[in-house]
Order: sequence, then structure tokens, then C-alpha cells
Amino acid sequence: MDETTLSKPAPGPSGPDAGQHPLRYVTRKLPHVTLLFWIMKIAATTLGETGGDLLAQTLKVGYLTSTLIFFAMFLVSVAFQLRARRFHPAIYWTVIVTTSTAGTTMSDFMNRTAGLGYTLGALVLTTCLGIIFLIWWRSGQTLDVENVATFKGELLYWIAILFSNTLGTSSGDFLADDAGIGFRNGFFLLAAIMVLLAAAHYLTTINSTVLFWIAFVLTRPLGATAGDSLSKPLDHGGLNWGTQRTSAALLTILVVLTAYQLLHLRRHPLQPVPAPLHRHTAASEQLKTVNGERARP
Repeated sequence: MDETTLSKPAPGPSGPDAGQHPLRYVTRKLPHVTLLFWIMKIAATTLGETGGDLLAQTLKVGYLTSTLIFFAMFLVSVAFQLRARRFHPAIYWTVIVTTSTAGTTMSDFMNRTAGLGYTLGALVLTTCLGIIFLIWWRSGQTLDVENVATFKGELLYWIAILFSNTLGTSSGDFLADDAGIGFRNGFFLLAAIMVLLAAAHYLTTINSTVLFWIAFVLTRPLGATAGDSLSKPLDHGGLNWGTQRTSAALLTILVVLTAYQLLHLRRHPLQPVPAPLHRHTAASEQLKTVNGERARP
């Protein structure tokens, strides 16, 4: 399919240059945000919690070494994701899991080994995440995850996810330990907040991008408290499943859901999305056309 068959006039800047910014379509690299997305995200982040604890604590590898291992896995998987021409469920969810496992061990290293503590660690990570969003905003790239379609935009997306998952681990530990809520009560509290965010999405005019990122950050402590509720000993408020059994169960669930998503995509391929416009220049920011080649000017 030639790229020009998918071009049509699009709103651009007014004046002499008006009409010179055609709307081009690009292949979708990220999944639609649906109920399935949130279920898989929670499963992946819960696996990240138990998987990180499995390597660092159960196998006694240590937080620093585990962080280096998981961060290397993240770099490899995100490289495949950034090079991919379209959305591949197995690659995408592998990156999500590696950001979750790396986030778990990074947070534990900061808070426990380095001695920052859960409260200060959460404040530091919140500041870092805020700086990332500020850089993202000033770059002119869209923050709407349904329309991220450039290399720079997707790179910022994954950096934000890595830090949001690390922040989520610190936040979950803060609620369970420093705030004294415990793993199970922390899970129910975060689940209630997620329900309120879903209601706000459907019943209010609050910006959906803002709601998405709030929910995205909160799914990490939700997964952390859920994972700890399953794996921790009974005297720590858990069900004493252990990190190995819990991780195996969560991995099985995630593999099954990924396979289902892959089969669904084969029957109902994702449609190309309009290339996002740079907020400052209104210039097209497309990276790839639907046939996988860079669009010509």
C-alpha cells in the first residue's frame, strides 16, 4: 500500500503554510487501553514484584546485582520494542515485566540497601517522574498513549514507565509498612482508588491522559501489594504462597492472556493511527508508514 493513499488534509497552522501538513497514517506500536490492557498490566506488575523478590531475596542474589540483571533485560527488550514495526504483544508485555522487575529491585536497593527509606524514596522517585513528564511535555511529543507514534515519543513513554513502576514499588511499601496499612488493606485501598479513577473517566470531563497516568502509576503498588499478599508469610500478612509459586502462577496467567491477545490481533488487526502533530510546530511527527518505511516529505 502506497503511503499517499493514506494521506489526506489535516488541520495545520494558519497562514501561507496552511494546507501543507497532510495527515499521514502510521502503524500502531502500543496497544489500545482496554479492560484487557489493565488486567494484563496488573498481572505483569504483580509478577514484577514477586519475580524481583524471587531473585533478590529468595535466591539471595541481592538488590544491586538483581537490579543490574533486570535493567540489562529491560534494555534488551526495549531495544526490540523500539525497533519493531508494529505492535507485538509478546515484546510489549516482556518490556512491561522487565520494567516491573527492574523497578522492584531498584526501589528496594534505594530504600533498603542505600537507606533512603520508603517515604524519602517515594518522594525522590515522584520528583524524577515529574521531571520526565516535564521533559516529555516540552519536547512537543504527545502524552496521549493512544497516539504515541514516534521514536522519541515511545522512548519517553518507556522511560516514564520504568520510573512509574519503580515509584509504584516504593509507594506500595510505604503504604504497607510506613503507613501501617498492611499488604491486604493496601491492596483494597488501591483497588478502590482504581474504581474511582474508572468512574472519573466515564462520568467526568477530567483529561483522560491525566487519569491514565495516575492509574498506570497506581497499578504498580496495586500489583506490589497483591504480590506481597500472596507470597509473604502469614505473620507478615500474606498467604504464604512463596515467591516461586506466586511467580509461576502469574507468569502462566500473563502468557495465556498474551496468547489470547495475539490471536485476537490476527483476527482483528489494529488500524493505523494518524501521525501525531508536534504541539509547537504542528508538523507531522510520523516515524513509520503502514508499510513500515519512513514517510517521504
